[in-house]
Amino acid sequence: MPVPGITVDTILRDHEDLQLILVTGEAGLSNRINNAEINRPGLSLTGFFDFFANDRIQILGKGEWAYLNSLSEEKLHEITDKFFEFHLNCIIYTHGNEPQIPFVERAKSKGIPLFKTEIATHRFITLISQILDRALAPRTMRHGVLIEVFGIGTLLTGRSGVGKSETALELIERGHRLVADDMVEIRRLSESYLIGSCSDLLRHHMEIRGLGILNIKDLFGVGSVRDHKLIELIINLKEWEEQTSGEYERTGIEQSMEEILGVSVPYIEIPVKPGRNIPIIVETAAMNQRLRKMGKNSAKEFSNKLNTYIQQSSIETNPIKD
Repeated sequence: MPVPGITVDTILRDHEDLQLILVTGEAGLSNRINNAEINRPGLSLTGFFDFFANDRIQILGKGEWAYLNSLSEEKLHEITDKFFEFHLNCIIYTHGNEPQIPFVERAKSKGIPLFKTEIATHRFITLISQILDRALAPRTMRHGVLIEVFGIGTLLTGRSGVGKSETALELIERGHRLVADDMVEIRRLSESYLIGSCSDLLRHHMEIRGLGILNIKDLFGVGSVRDHKLIELIINLKEWEEQTSGEYERTGIEQSMEEILGVSVPYIEIPVKPGRNIPIIVETAAMNQRLRKMGKNSAKEFSNKLNTYIQQSSIETNPIKD
């Protein structure tokens, strides 16, 4: 699956906490960043450009800045010429240091955004790495409803018309929070974490057949929605089928899993039919998942108690004779 990029302009426009000041290179603000790693080009600035990671954001900290200032004018121009022979997306000076004039001139002529920030190098790298990790994370779209139930990000899936949105609406009325309805954008932030969110166009909205499009934030207040949530449970709503009713889970001892973007997520299938209170079942499933995270498995505890009872009953019925 291709990794989506992010433009330099997006970083400048949407993340004021980075305190970026554009020095020059406005023509390159549409440059795309496709690598979540950053690069401090200290070794390259000495003239060694083998393995130069030019596809990354270039961060020049105190060390790089001081080294460039120590060079003679001739050497500085030589290094600048070699540095800008590569395709670069943007360059950032930290600690509020002023970029060297040759760097400014060449960045302007090449259309490469050149920034400075007052933030210290280590802190800035931490901040921008978090932004890039989130923006460039592998992602996919899933049809369903993502809702936070007792702190557990619960993804409701199932065929169209099975009652996902109606179930979510009842859960919202009971104090839980909507993240996304209809189309859920899922990003893998690490090898074991999935974050679900909604597009800007659909955010805070829900479709209920017969009513139309509802703005949940306006109807139930700001506390009824959130922008993103860790996905910790998948509940698939499926119409009850009498001929297969015996195949539904009865004990819950073993935890089924579903894989999304290489991450396994606990999976439950709940049959839907008239008379079943699905919102309460979803609430109970979320609370039970919280217990499992804390290492408590009610089904296994019951199974162990049952086995102990059977063993004790067997001994009492058939006592060992000398």
